[in-house]
Amino acid sequence: MKRCLVKLFVKSAVDMKKLFFFLFLFAIFSSCRNTGNGELVGVGNRAKFYQPDPYGMTFIPLGSYTMGLGDQDVPYSQMNNPKTVTVGSFYMDETEITNNEYRQFVNWVRDSIARQLLGEINPEGFLIEENTKTGELYDPPFLNWSTKIDWENEENAQTLEEMFLPENERYFRKKEIDTRKLKYAYYWIDLQAAARKNFSQPGNPEDASFANRPDGMTDRSVYVKKEIINVFPDTLCWIHDFAYSYNEPLARTYFWHPTYDHYPVVGVNWNQARAFCVWRTALFNGFLNSKGQSGLNDFRLPTEAEWEWAARGGEAANPFPWGGPYSKNDKGCLLANFKPNRGNYIDDGGSSTVIVGHYPANSFNLYDMSGNVAEWTNSSYDESANTFTWDLNPDYSYLAKQDDPISMKRKVVRGGSWKDIEYYLLVSSRDYEYQDTAKSYVGFRCVQSYLGRSKGDNPSKSSNVY
Repeated sequence: MKRCLVKLFVKSAVDMKKLFFFLFLFAIFSSCRNTGNGELVGVGNRAKFYQPDPYGMTFIPLGSYTMGLGDQDVPYSQMNNPKTVTVGSFYMDETEITNNEYRQFVNWVRDSIARQLLGEINPEGFLIEENTKTGELYDPPFLNWSTKIDWENEENAQTLEEMFLPENERYFRKKEIDTRKLKYAYYWIDLQAAARKNFSQPGNPEDASFANRPDGMTDRSVYVKKEIINVFPDTLCWIHDFAYSYNEPLARTYFWHPTYDHYPVVGVNWNQARAFCVWRTALFNGFLNSKGQSGLNDFRLPTEAEWEWAARGGEAANPFPWGGPYSKNDKGCLLANFKPNRGNYIDDGGSSTVIVGHYPANSFNLYDMSGNVAEWTNSSYDESANTFTWDLNPDYSYLAKQDDPISMKRKVVRGGSWKDIEYYLLVSSRDYEYQDTAKSYVGFRCVQSYLGRSKGDNPSKSSNVY
Protein backbone atom coordinates (compact mmCIF):
# COMPACT_ATOMS: atom_id res chain seq x y z
CA MET A 1 0.00 0.00 0.00
CA LYS A 2 2.81 2.39 0.89
CA ARG A 3 4.64 1.53 -2.37
CA CYS A 4 1.51 2.38 -4.38
CA LEU A 5 1.16 5.73 -2.65
CA VAL A 6 4.82 6.54 -3.35
CA LYS A 7 4.40 5.68 -7.04
CA LEU A 8 1.25 7.78 -7.22
CA PHE A 9 3.02 10.73 -5.61
CA VAL A 10 6.02 10.44 -7.98
CA LYS A 11 3.72 10.20 -11.01
CA SER A 12 1.77 13.33 -9.87
CA ALA A 13 4.99 15.26 -9.37
CA VAL A 14 6.18 14.34 -12.88
CA ASP A 15 2.84 15.40 -14.34
CA MET A 16 3.05 18.75 -12.54
CA LYS A 17 6.56 19.34 -13.91
CA LYS A 18 5.33 18.63 -17.43
CA LEU A 19 2.44 21.04 -16.92
CA PHE A 20 4.72 23.85 -15.74
CA PHE A 21 7.10 23.16 -18.64
CA PHE A 22 4.33 23.48 -21.24
CA LEU A 23 3.05 26.64 -19.59
CA PHE A 24 6.56 28.07 -19.70
CA LEU A 25 6.89 27.29 -23.43
CA PHE A 26 3.46 28.77 -24.11
CA ALA A 27 4.44 32.00 -22.33
CA ILE A 28 7.66 32.26 -24.37
CA PHE A 29 5.95 31.69 -27.71
CA SER A 30 3.13 34.07 -26.80
CA SER A 31 5.66 36.73 -25.88
CA CYS A 32 7.53 36.29 -29.16
CA ARG A 33 4.30 36.42 -31.14
CA ASN A 34 3.22 39.66 -29.48
CA THR A 35 6.48 41.57 -29.64
CA GLY A 36 8.21 40.49 -32.83
CA ASN A 37 7.84 39.71 -36.52
CA GLY A 38 6.56 43.17 -37.35
CA GLU A 39 2.91 42.14 -36.91
CA LEU A 40 0.13 44.46 -35.79
CA VAL A 41 -0.77 43.02 -32.41
CA GLY A 42 -1.64 46.11 -30.40
CA VAL A 43 -0.09 47.38 -27.19
CA GLY A 44 0.94 44.58 -24.88
CA ASN A 45 0.60 44.15 -21.13
CA ARG A 46 -2.74 45.93 -21.03
CA ALA A 47 -4.56 45.37 -17.75
CA LYS A 48 -7.72 43.32 -17.94
CA PHE A 49 -10.87 45.21 -17.07
CA TYR A 50 -14.13 44.06 -15.59
CA GLN A 51 -16.89 46.56 -14.85
CA PRO A 52 -18.64 45.72 -11.59
CA ASP A 53 -22.21 46.74 -10.91
CA PRO A 54 -22.11 49.91 -8.79
CA TYR A 55 -23.63 49.40 -5.35
CA GLY A 56 -27.36 50.08 -5.30
CA MET A 57 -27.65 50.30 -9.09
CA THR A 58 -29.18 47.97 -11.65
CA PHE A 59 -28.16 47.35 -15.26
CA ILE A 60 -30.45 48.73 -17.97
CA PRO A 61 -29.76 47.11 -21.38
CA LEU A 62 -29.67 49.06 -24.60
CA GLY A 63 -32.93 49.12 -26.53
CA SER A 64 -35.28 50.84 -28.94
CA TYR A 65 -38.81 51.88 -28.12
CA THR A 66 -41.52 54.36 -29.02
CA MET A 67 -40.97 57.34 -26.76
CA GLY A 68 -44.08 59.37 -25.99
CA LEU A 69 -47.77 58.71 -25.79
CA GLY A 70 -49.22 55.47 -27.06
CA ASP A 71 -52.77 56.50 -26.15
CA GLN A 72 -54.93 59.59 -26.07
CA ASP A 73 -53.27 62.87 -25.10
CA VAL A 74 -55.61 63.73 -22.22
CA PRO A 75 -54.82 67.47 -21.96
CA TYR A 76 -54.30 67.74 -25.77
CA SER A 77 -50.95 69.36 -25.08
CA GLN A 78 -49.09 67.89 -28.09
CA MET A 79 -45.84 67.90 -26.11
CA ASN A 80 -44.98 64.20 -26.05
CA ASN A 81 -45.60 63.01 -29.59
CA PRO A 82 -44.56 59.39 -30.34
CA LYS A 83 -41.09 58.84 -31.77
CA THR A 84 -38.96 55.70 -32.09
CA VAL A 85 -35.65 56.19 -30.27
CA THR A 86 -32.66 54.09 -29.24
CA VAL A 87 -30.67 54.38 -26.00
CA GLY A 88 -27.41 52.72 -25.00
CA SER A 89 -26.80 50.56 -21.94
CA PHE A 90 -26.46 52.20 -18.54
CA TYR A 91 -26.79 51.67 -14.82
CA MET A 92 -29.51 53.35 -12.79
CA ASP A 93 -30.10 53.66 -9.05
CA GLU A 94 -32.70 51.12 -7.93
CA THR A 95 -34.37 53.76 -5.78
CA GLU A 96 -34.43 57.51 -5.50
CA ILE A 97 -31.50 59.03 -3.60
CA THR A 98 -32.45 58.95 0.08
CA ASN A 99 -31.98 61.49 2.84
CA ASN A 100 -29.16 59.45 4.37
CA GLU A 101 -27.33 59.08 1.05
CA TYR A 102 -27.56 62.79 0.35
CA ARG A 103 -26.48 63.51 3.93
CA GLN A 104 -23.18 61.76 3.14
CA PHE A 105 -22.61 64.44 0.51
CA VAL A 106 -23.51 67.25 2.92
CA ASN A 107 -21.23 65.86 5.62
CA TRP A 108 -18.37 65.50 3.13
CA VAL A 109 -18.70 69.15 2.16
CA ARG A 110 -18.85 70.15 5.83
CA ASP A 111 -15.72 68.14 6.68
CA SER A 112 -13.81 69.35 3.62
CA ILE A 113 -14.43 72.97 4.62
CA ALA A 114 -13.27 72.17 8.16
CA ARG A 115 -10.08 70.55 6.84
CA GLN A 116 -9.32 73.58 4.70
CA LEU A 117 -9.67 75.86 7.73
CA LEU A 118 -7.61 73.59 9.98
CA GLY A 119 -4.99 73.23 7.25
CA GLU A 120 -4.20 76.93 7.60
CA ILE A 121 -2.91 76.35 11.14
CA ASN A 122 -1.81 72.71 10.78
CA PRO A 123 -0.94 71.99 7.14
CA GLU A 124 0.98 68.82 7.96
CA GLY A 125 -2.05 67.28 9.62
CA PHE A 126 -4.84 68.26 7.25
CA LEU A 127 -3.23 68.96 3.87
CA ILE A 128 -1.15 66.91 1.42
CA GLU A 129 1.19 69.39 -0.22
CA GLU A 130 3.77 67.06 -1.74
CA ASN A 131 4.00 63.66 -3.41
CA THR A 132 6.45 61.83 -1.16
CA LYS A 133 7.50 59.45 -3.97
CA THR A 134 8.14 61.94 -6.78
CA GLY A 135 8.64 65.18 -4.85
CA GLU A 136 5.91 66.88 -6.90
CA LEU A 137 4.33 69.85 -5.13
CA TYR A 138 0.54 70.08 -5.18
CA ASP A 139 -0.91 73.54 -5.73
CA PRO A 140 -3.51 73.72 -4.39
CA PRO A 141 -2.84 70.89 -1.92
CA PHE A 142 -5.10 67.87 -1.46
CA LEU A 143 -7.11 67.35 1.71
CA ASN A 144 -5.80 64.73 4.10
CA TRP A 145 -8.81 62.56 4.99
CA SER A 146 -6.80 60.17 7.16
CA THR A 147 -6.63 62.75 9.96
CA LYS A 148 -9.76 62.86 12.11
CA ILE A 149 -11.23 66.20 13.13
CA ASP A 150 -11.44 66.79 16.84
CA TRP A 151 -14.31 69.27 17.01
CA GLU A 152 -13.98 69.58 20.79
CA ASN A 153 -10.30 70.57 20.76
CA GLU A 154 -10.04 74.15 22.01
CA GLU A 155 -7.68 75.32 19.27
CA ASN A 156 -9.70 73.57 16.55
CA ALA A 157 -12.98 74.92 17.92
CA GLN A 158 -11.69 78.46 17.74
CA THR A 159 -10.61 77.98 14.10
CA LEU A 160 -13.90 76.32 13.13
CA GLU A 161 -16.09 78.90 14.88
CA GLU A 162 -16.85 80.66 11.58
CA MET A 163 -18.60 77.51 10.31
CA PHE A 164 -21.32 77.85 12.94
CA LEU A 165 -24.30 80.15 13.21
CA PRO A 166 -23.49 83.49 14.86
CA GLU A 167 -24.77 83.77 18.42
CA ASN A 168 -27.60 86.14 17.53
CA GLU A 169 -29.07 83.52 15.15
CA ARG A 170 -28.94 80.54 17.50
CA TYR A 171 -32.07 79.02 19.03
CA PHE A 172 -31.83 78.32 22.77
CA ARG A 173 -28.07 78.84 22.49
CA LYS A 174 -27.74 75.66 20.44
CA LYS A 175 -24.52 75.65 18.41
CA GLU A 176 -25.28 74.51 14.84
CA ILE A 177 -23.48 74.51 11.49
CA ASP A 178 -24.41 77.48 9.33
CA THR A 179 -25.81 75.59 6.33
CA ARG A 180 -25.49 78.68 4.13
CA LYS A 181 -21.73 78.10 4.16
CA LEU A 182 -21.88 74.50 2.94
CA LYS A 183 -20.79 75.25 -0.61
CA TYR A 184 -19.33 72.71 -3.00
CA ALA A 185 -16.95 73.94 -5.70
CA TYR A 186 -16.32 71.79 -8.75
CA TYR A 187 -15.17 72.03 -12.34
CA TRP A 188 -16.65 70.59 -15.51
CA ILE A 189 -15.80 70.62 -19.21
CA ASP A 190 -18.28 72.11 -21.65
CA LEU A 191 -17.89 69.42 -24.31
CA GLN A 192 -20.75 70.75 -26.40
CA ALA A 193 -19.01 74.12 -26.76
CA ALA A 194 -15.70 72.40 -27.47
CA ALA A 195 -17.33 70.26 -30.16
CA ARG A 196 -18.39 73.40 -32.00
CA LYS A 197 -14.76 74.42 -32.08
CA ASN A 198 -12.52 73.85 -35.09
CA PHE A 199 -8.94 73.88 -33.80
CA SER A 200 -7.51 73.06 -37.23
CA GLN A 201 -8.55 76.40 -38.70
CA PRO A 202 -6.75 79.60 -37.67
CA GLY A 203 -8.98 82.21 -36.14
CA ASN A 204 -9.66 85.51 -37.80
CA PRO A 205 -10.85 88.14 -35.30
CA GLU A 206 -12.55 90.00 -38.14
CA ASP A 207 -14.61 86.95 -39.06
CA ALA A 208 -18.15 87.04 -37.60
CA SER A 209 -17.99 83.34 -36.68
CA PHE A 210 -14.83 83.94 -34.67
CA ALA A 211 -16.72 86.27 -32.32
CA ASN A 212 -18.54 83.25 -30.88
CA ARG A 213 -15.26 81.49 -30.12
CA PRO A 214 -13.31 83.77 -27.78
CA ASP A 215 -9.75 82.66 -27.03
CA GLY A 216 -10.65 79.02 -27.49
CA MET A 217 -8.81 78.66 -30.78
CA THR A 218 -5.55 78.29 -28.87
CA ASP A 219 -6.52 77.85 -25.22
CA ARG A 220 -8.95 75.06 -24.35
CA SER A 221 -9.18 76.18 -20.72
CA VAL A 222 -12.00 78.43 -21.89
CA TYR A 223 -14.18 75.31 -21.85
CA VAL A 224 -13.40 74.46 -18.22
CA LYS A 225 -16.22 75.85 -16.11
CA LYS A 226 -16.36 76.35 -12.36
CA GLU A 227 -19.51 75.98 -10.29
CA ILE A 228 -20.05 76.82 -6.61
CA ILE A 229 -23.24 75.27 -5.25
CA ASN A 230 -24.78 75.39 -1.78
CA VAL A 231 -25.59 71.74 -1.11
CA PHE A 232 -27.98 71.86 1.84
CA PRO A 233 -31.59 71.02 0.91
CA ASP A 234 -34.32 73.62 1.27
CA THR A 235 -36.10 72.18 4.29
CA LEU A 236 -38.73 74.94 4.16
CA CYS A 237 -40.04 73.58 0.85
CA TRP A 238 -42.72 71.71 2.81
CA ILE A 239 -44.18 75.06 3.88
CA HIS A 240 -43.78 77.32 0.86
CA ASP A 241 -45.05 74.63 -1.57
CA PHE A 242 -48.41 74.39 0.19
CA ALA A 243 -50.06 77.51 1.55
CA TYR A 244 -52.59 77.11 4.36
CA SER A 245 -51.32 73.63 5.25
CA TYR A 246 -49.61 72.55 8.47
CA ASN A 247 -46.36 70.89 7.33
CA GLU A 248 -44.05 72.41 9.92
CA PRO A 249 -43.14 69.02 11.51
CA LEU A 250 -41.76 67.84 8.17
CA ALA A 251 -39.86 71.09 7.70
CA ARG A 252 -38.20 70.60 11.10
CA THR A 253 -37.35 66.90 10.97
CA TYR A 254 -37.61 65.38 7.48
CA PHE A 255 -33.99 65.73 6.39
CA TRP A 256 -32.06 65.02 9.58
CA HIS A 257 -34.17 62.66 11.74
CA PRO A 258 -33.27 58.91 11.60
CA THR A 259 -36.94 58.10 10.98
CA TYR A 260 -36.62 59.52 7.47
CA ASP A 261 -33.18 58.13 6.62
CA HIS A 262 -34.56 55.91 3.86
CA TYR A 263 -37.15 58.34 2.54
CA PRO A 264 -36.38 60.12 -0.75
CA VAL A 265 -34.52 63.39 -0.36
CA VAL A 266 -36.53 66.45 -1.40
CA GLY A 267 -35.86 70.18 -1.40
CA VAL A 268 -32.93 69.61 -3.76
CA ASN A 269 -32.88 71.72 -6.90
CA TRP A 270 -31.49 70.62 -10.26
CA ASN A 271 -28.14 72.33 -9.69
CA GLN A 272 -27.68 70.54 -6.37
CA ALA A 273 -28.61 67.17 -7.88
CA ARG A 274 -26.04 67.73 -10.62
CA ALA A 275 -23.39 68.65 -8.05
CA PHE A 276 -24.19 65.45 -6.13
CA CYS A 277 -23.47 63.43 -9.28
CA VAL A 278 -20.10 65.17 -9.73
CA TRP A 279 -19.16 64.48 -6.10
CA ARG A 280 -20.25 60.85 -6.36
CA THR A 281 -18.08 60.40 -9.45
CA ALA A 282 -15.03 61.91 -7.72
CA LEU A 283 -15.64 59.77 -4.63
CA PHE A 284 -15.90 56.51 -6.59
CA ASN A 285 -13.16 57.11 -9.16
CA GLY A 286 -10.87 58.46 -6.46
CA PHE A 287 -11.14 55.14 -4.63
CA LEU A 288 -10.51 53.14 -7.82
CA ASN A 289 -7.48 55.26 -8.70
CA SER A 290 -6.04 54.76 -5.22
CA LYS A 291 -6.12 51.01 -5.92
CA GLY A 292 -4.41 51.43 -9.29
CA GLN A 293 -7.63 50.71 -11.20
CA SER A 294 -9.17 52.57 -14.11
CA GLY A 295 -11.99 55.00 -13.42
CA LEU A 296 -15.51 54.51 -14.78
CA ASN A 297 -17.94 56.77 -16.59
CA ASP A 298 -19.37 59.71 -14.67
CA PHE A 299 -22.47 59.48 -12.54
CA ARG A 300 -25.07 61.90 -13.87
CA LEU A 301 -28.77 62.62 -14.12
CA PRO A 302 -30.60 60.50 -16.71
CA THR A 303 -31.68 61.94 -20.02
CA GLU A 304 -35.41 62.07 -20.57
CA ALA A 305 -35.18 59.20 -23.07
CA GLU A 306 -33.14 57.03 -20.67
CA TRP A 307 -35.58 57.67 -17.86
CA GLU A 308 -38.61 56.64 -19.93
CA TRP A 309 -36.91 53.48 -21.27
CA ALA A 310 -35.92 52.47 -17.73
CA ALA A 311 -39.42 53.22 -16.41
CA ARG A 312 -41.02 51.06 -19.09
CA GLY A 313 -39.00 48.09 -17.84
CA GLY A 314 -38.22 46.85 -21.33
CA GLU A 315 -41.87 46.66 -22.33
CA ALA A 316 -42.41 49.15 -25.13
CA ALA A 317 -46.15 49.53 -24.62
CA ASN A 318 -46.23 49.81 -20.82
CA PRO A 319 -48.33 52.80 -19.72
CA PHE A 320 -47.03 52.35 -16.13
CA PRO A 321 -43.75 50.93 -14.81
CA TRP A 322 -45.56 47.87 -13.49
CA GLY A 323 -47.35 47.22 -16.79
CA GLY A 324 -50.89 48.36 -16.92
CA PRO A 325 -53.28 49.72 -17.68
CA TYR A 326 -54.46 49.96 -14.05
CA SER A 327 -52.94 51.51 -10.95
CA LYS A 328 -54.17 48.66 -8.72
CA ASN A 329 -53.21 45.00 -8.61
CA ASP A 330 -55.64 42.05 -8.66
CA LYS A 331 -56.12 42.42 -4.90
CA GLY A 332 -57.18 46.04 -5.19
CA CYS A 333 -53.95 47.44 -3.70
CA LEU A 334 -52.51 50.61 -5.20
CA LEU A 335 -49.11 50.13 -6.85
CA ALA A 336 -47.61 53.56 -6.22
CA ASN A 337 -47.69 56.52 -3.87
CA PHE A 338 -49.80 59.28 -5.47
CA LYS A 339 -53.08 61.16 -5.05
CA PRO A 340 -55.84 58.61 -5.73
CA ASN A 341 -59.35 59.56 -6.77
CA ARG A 342 -60.32 63.00 -5.42
CA GLY A 343 -57.66 63.27 -2.74
CA ASN A 344 -57.73 60.17 -0.52
CA TYR A 345 -53.97 60.37 0.03
CA ILE A 346 -53.76 57.53 2.57
CA ASP A 347 -55.50 55.04 0.28
CA ASP A 348 -52.05 54.01 -1.02
CA GLY A 349 -50.50 53.72 2.44
CA GLY A 350 -48.98 57.17 2.92
CA SER A 351 -50.10 60.78 3.17
CA SER A 352 -46.89 62.26 1.73
CA THR A 353 -43.58 60.55 0.87
CA VAL A 354 -42.94 56.98 2.00
CA ILE A 355 -39.83 54.85 2.44
CA VAL A 356 -38.16 54.00 -0.89
CA GLY A 357 -38.75 50.54 -2.32
CA HIS A 358 -42.09 50.14 -0.55
CA TYR A 359 -43.96 49.24 -3.74
CA PRO A 360 -43.08 46.45 -6.23
CA ALA A 361 -40.21 46.98 -8.68
CA ASN A 362 -40.61 46.95 -12.44
CA SER A 363 -38.98 44.42 -14.79
CA PHE A 364 -35.63 46.23 -14.56
CA ASN A 365 -35.73 46.00 -10.75
CA LEU A 366 -36.33 49.74 -10.37
CA TYR A 367 -38.54 51.02 -7.56
CA ASP A 368 -40.82 54.07 -7.45
CA MET A 369 -40.33 55.08 -11.07
CA SER A 370 -43.85 56.42 -10.73
CA GLY A 371 -45.08 58.14 -7.59
CA ASN A 372 -43.43 58.95 -4.25
CA VAL A 373 -41.39 61.85 -5.71
CA ALA A 374 -41.03 63.10 -9.26
CA GLU A 375 -37.44 62.97 -10.54
CA TRP A 376 -35.09 65.45 -12.15
CA THR A 377 -33.65 64.52 -15.53
CA ASN A 378 -30.68 66.07 -17.29
CA SER A 379 -32.90 67.28 -20.16
CA SER A 380 -34.09 70.82 -20.65
CA TYR A 381 -37.79 71.22 -21.26
CA ASP A 382 -39.14 72.12 -24.68
CA GLU A 383 -42.65 71.25 -25.83
CA SER A 384 -41.40 70.14 -29.24
CA ALA A 385 -38.18 68.36 -28.17
CA ASN A 386 -39.26 65.09 -29.81
CA THR A 387 -39.42 66.78 -33.20
CA PHE A 388 -35.83 68.05 -33.36
CA THR A 389 -33.73 65.70 -31.20
CA TRP A 390 -31.90 62.81 -32.82
CA ASP A 391 -33.32 59.29 -32.51
CA LEU A 392 -30.08 57.84 -31.04
CA ASN A 393 -29.61 58.73 -27.36
CA PRO A 394 -31.77 61.85 -27.79
CA ASP A 395 -31.21 64.70 -25.38
CA TYR A 396 -31.90 68.41 -25.40
CA SER A 397 -29.85 70.08 -22.68
CA TYR A 398 -28.92 73.63 -21.84
CA LEU A 399 -27.23 74.91 -18.70
CA ALA A 400 -29.02 78.19 -18.10
CA LYS A 401 -27.10 81.10 -16.66
CA GLN A 402 -28.43 83.19 -13.82
CA ASP A 403 -29.42 86.05 -16.10
CA ASP A 404 -31.06 83.87 -18.76
CA PRO A 405 -34.83 84.14 -19.34
CA ILE A 406 -36.84 81.99 -16.96
CA SER A 407 -38.12 79.85 -19.85
CA MET A 408 -34.54 78.65 -20.41
CA LYS A 409 -34.33 77.34 -16.85
CA ARG A 410 -36.99 74.65 -17.27
CA LYS A 411 -35.84 71.08 -16.64
CA VAL A 412 -37.87 67.95 -17.34
CA VAL A 413 -39.20 66.05 -14.33
CA ARG A 414 -40.72 62.63 -14.74
CA GLY A 415 -42.72 60.03 -12.82
CA GLY A 416 -45.23 62.04 -10.84
CA SER A 417 -45.23 62.30 -7.05
CA TRP A 418 -47.18 61.70 -3.89
CA LYS A 419 -49.27 64.83 -4.52
CA ASP A 420 -50.01 64.18 -8.24
CA ILE A 421 -53.01 62.53 -9.85
CA GLU A 422 -52.71 59.28 -11.80
CA TYR A 423 -52.10 60.93 -15.20
CA TYR A 424 -48.63 62.09 -14.13
CA LEU A 425 -47.69 58.51 -13.20
CA LEU A 426 -47.79 57.46 -16.86
CA VAL A 427 -44.27 56.76 -18.14
CA SER A 428 -44.93 59.07 -21.09
CA SER A 429 -46.17 62.09 -19.11
CA ARG A 430 -43.87 65.11 -19.18
CA ASP A 431 -43.64 68.00 -16.75
CA TYR A 432 -41.03 70.55 -15.71
CA GLU A 433 -39.67 72.58 -12.84
CA TYR A 434 -37.14 75.41 -12.84
CA GLN A 435 -33.52 74.37 -12.25
CA ASP A 436 -33.01 76.79 -9.35
CA THR A 437 -36.18 75.83 -7.43
CA ALA A 438 -36.53 73.11 -4.81
CA LYS A 439 -39.77 71.24 -4.21
CA SER A 440 -41.13 68.90 -1.56
CA TYR A 441 -42.27 66.52 -4.30
CA VAL A 442 -39.17 66.34 -6.53
CA GLY A 443 -36.14 64.13 -5.94
CA PHE A 444 -33.68 62.38 -8.23
CA ARG A 445 -31.67 59.27 -8.97
CA CYS A 446 -28.36 58.81 -10.81
CA VAL A 447 -27.30 56.86 -13.87
CA GLN A 448 -23.90 55.78 -15.18
CA SER A 449 -23.29 54.94 -18.85
CA TYR A 450 -22.05 51.39 -19.40
CA LEU A 451 -18.53 50.98 -20.82
CA GLY A 452 -19.15 49.00 -23.97
CA ARG A 453 -22.18 47.67 -25.78
CA SER A 454 -23.75 45.31 -23.29
CA LYS A 455 -22.96 42.78 -20.60
CA GLY A 456 -21.31 39.57 -21.77
CA ASP A 457 -19.61 41.06 -24.81
CA ASN A 458 -16.53 39.16 -26.01
CA PRO A 459 -13.79 41.59 -27.08
CA SER A 460 -12.24 39.03 -29.46
CA LYS A 461 -12.20 40.04 -33.12
CA SER A 462 -13.41 36.62 -34.19
CA SER A 463 -16.36 36.50 -31.81
CA ASN A 464 -19.93 36.92 -32.92
CA VAL A 465 -21.50 40.00 -31.32
CA TYR A 466 -24.79 38.16 -31.16
